This record gives sequence, structure tokens and C-alpha cells, in this order.
Amino acid sequence: MQTMSSQIRRNLLSGILTVIPILVTIFVFAFFLNLLSGIGRPKLIILANAVKPLSPDLARWLLEVPWLSTSLAVLLTLGMFYLLGWSMNRLVGRQILRSVEEWMKKIPLVTTIYGSTKKLVEAFQADNGRAQKVVLIQFPHARMKAVGLVTRTFIDEETGEELAAVYVPTAPNPTGGYLEIVPVDELVTLDWTVDEAMTFVISGGTTAPDHIRFSSRRTAETQGAAGLDSSLGGPEPRLRSVEEVPIPLKTRAVT
Repeated sequence: MQTMSSQIRRNLLSGILTVIPILVTIFVFAFFLNLLSGIGRPKLIILANAVKPLSPDLARWLLEVPWLSTSLAVLLTLGMFYLLGWSMNRLVGRQILRSVEEWMKKIPLVTTIYGSTKKLVEAFQADNGRAQKVVLIQFPHARMKAVGLVTRTFIDEETGEELAAVYVPTAPNPTGGYLEIVPVDELVTLDWTVDEAMTFVISGGTTAPDHIRFSSRRTAETQGAAGLDSSLGGPEPRLRSVEEVPIPLKTRAVT
């Protein structure tokens, strides 16, 4: 009886663990599909109203057939994104965007949110050359490391030491995280791309290579020097014997 109950629990757990990745994939896919469909829905209504005088049946199908309306709304949204990206690569589009940004700067809260989000998105872009460095930093303490992205470097005005601003994404949502300022010589550089680092974070570390560089060169040198001093014994203060301790002489005052 106990064996049968154990098998039931094991099979049930195996079934749940098997279906969870599928459900998560469907959930994420449906979320973005609904998001794109919602953005393109007003354009689809405009399109349906435009073709209604020519073909009322086609206009009704565009709005009432679920799979057709959803597909066309997603296609319209993707087409809009493509045209937006095409215009941003042209001088006119950049001028329009610059004008919109100047207008948004006049609204205090909006310009803060927009500016911060834009800088974060630019940090993840593959062609700006600033966030291509994937590193490990000591976080939250020296014996633990976190994956981070170097967004920029600067110099300490007091010591002249080179510092790095490192964005540490959190799992499973990498858009939330921490910003740490770390000395450059304490960073552990990984040969990962940004996509590989994001996959590692989102998957909770399940998608990772078998080997990873954990210690920095500075840490290894420090530990090696400490180990060498320990193995050699190191200079220790020599205790003097009683005979070597000078005894102060008493002097007698001359009368």
C-alpha cells in the first residue's frame, strides 16, 4: 500500500514538473500575443471601417472571426514597429523623436521614467558597445557571486581607481535588479554574450555551461600569496628569553 502511494506521488510530481515549462511557455506567448493584438486592434477597426463600403462581409469577418482578427492585429502591430524602426534610422524620424523627447522633458515624472527606461534598454542593446561585458561581482558578500552587466566605467576622483557601474538583474524578471559600483580589478569577466547571461538569469541558473570562472585574477593572487606565506611560516616575532631582556640599573645619587 505504501509503495503504491509512493508511486502515485512520484508519477503525479513527474507530470506536474513536465507540464510546468509548457504552461509557462504558453502563458508568456499568450501574454505577448494579447499585448500585440491589443495594440493593433484600433488599426484593425479602422481597416474594417475602410473596407466596409466595398465589402460588408469582409469587414464583419475582420472584426468577428477571432483567429483572423487576432492575426491581422498582430501583423498590423509588427508592421507598425517595422515602420517605426525604419523611420528611426532616417534623419526625419530621429528629429521627430528628438522633438517628442524635448516635449516629454517638460513633464517631471514622465521624463524620469522615460529617461531611466530608455537608458536601461540601451544598455541591453547589442550594438551600442557598452553592455557587452558580462561579469561576476562579489554580491552580497565575498564568497558569493552574481552575474552582472557593465554599463559604463568611470574614475574615482580621490584615488584615481577605475570603477565600473554593474547592473545585476534578478531572476526570473531581469528588468528588476540592482546597480552596483565595483572596482574594475575586482570584476570576473565571463566570455558570455548578453543573451546568454539573460538566459542564465531567467532560467534560474539551469541553463549554464559546465565550467565557469569564479575567481578574479586579483583574488587568486591574493589567496596564492596568503597560502605561500602560510606554507613558509612567514616572519613571526621572536620571543626573547629572560636573559636577553635588559635589566635597568639603579643609579645612586651623588651627595
